Amino acid sequence: MLNFDFYAPTRIIFGKDTENEIGALLKPHAKKVLLHYGGGSIKKSGLYDRVTAALKASGIAFVELGGVKPNPRLSLAHEGIALCRKEEVDLILAVGGGSVIDSAKAIAMGVYYDGDVWDMYHDGRPIEKAVPVATILTIPAAGSESSGDTVITNEEKALKYGYGSPHLRPLLSIMNPELFFTLPKEQLGYGVADMMSHIFERYFTNTTNTDLTDGLCEATLKTLMKNALPAKENMSDYNAWAELGFAGTVAHNGLLGMGREQDWACHDMEHELSAIYDVPHGAGLAVVTPGWMQHVYKENVGMFVQFAVNVMGVEASFRDPDAIVQEGIRRLREFFVKLGLPATLSELGIGEDRLEEMAKKATKAAFGNERPLGGLKPLYWQDVLAIYNLVK
Repeated sequence: MLNFDFYAPTRIIFGKDTENEIGALLKPHAKKVLLHYGGGSIKKSGLYDRVTAALKASGIAFVELGGVKPNPRLSLAHEGIALCRKEEVDLILAVGGGSVIDSAKAIAMGVYYDGDVWDMYHDGRPIEKAVPVATILTIPAAGSESSGDTVITNEEKALKYGYGSPHLRPLLSIMNPELFFTLPKEQLGYGVADMMSHIFERYFTNTTNTDLTDGLCEATLKTLMKNALPAKENMSDYNAWAELGFAGTVAHNGLLGMGREQDWACHDMEHELSAIYDVPHGAGLAVVTPGWMQHVYKENVGMFVQFAVNVMGVEASFRDPDAIVQEGIRRLREFFVKLGLPATLSELGIGEDRLEEMAKKATKAAFGNERPLGGLKPLYWQDVLAIYNLVK
């Protein structure tokens, strides 16, 4: 087990009707907030009215910025930064899923920075201060409601980069599973694939003596798989959504990665799909992940055997570990398909013409400073291209 420093200060308020508490919860922290959200769904559902009523009842002023899209855009973050400075807001309240929360974090980190917030994403520049963020989660997936991470798409350059800082962990997050009932079924699939990927990026490691986090990862993965299909069958299943929502938070608040080398190659490879083709993040991960497993598993066969047996329930002779791993990968792909997720790049509308370009951009080879991806096995652009070709 490696040394680690675990800090997860986000307060999670879970349960029915908890969104109505947002005014009282924020009153000690803010006099004026930016209410940040996506399209019109929160207004159609009545959530917008409940949130604004709660803010007004607590005497909290607010300004609004809607319009967040999946794969959140840098241009809207620029607009939000300017608005926060003009209105002198104390806090940003993100009402939505991971895209809205990530956009809020981009705004939060840019308000006190003199240059372009893209500098932090592009160069990894540290931030000293950020506007506090609070969230009301409407889509369990990204885990951004309790993480210090954010991802933004620079639409002009067709680049999608992530950034992380303890300053970006939300002050508090509200999770009411009832808010998930009206999601489109495809969003459930995208979310589960994203949550599982957050665990995979931590789980598959060469670090040894990680029994506790191994078990936590496996339990969280099995919880997701146990509840995903029941929730898809009955989109008003409170208990299934409660399990999925809580699992999504645990998957990405940092706990599962403590003391172990992490990977993150699949996320880096998928970001190229989203940046160029604007595909849903979870859909891209569902395609890329089995291909990555196929390409790298021989680097640590035992880790993949453990996954196949402990998570996917494979029963086979341990004298043939390759067969166990292959069956585990097959079952994972089959599970994704049952959720309505794609299995190939072609199903996402992605052809072969830009695969090499994406592989080189993912590893920065396209910019003359190649940086291999991953921790389990370093992946150069030729490896990434081989994975894309496995799932084309």
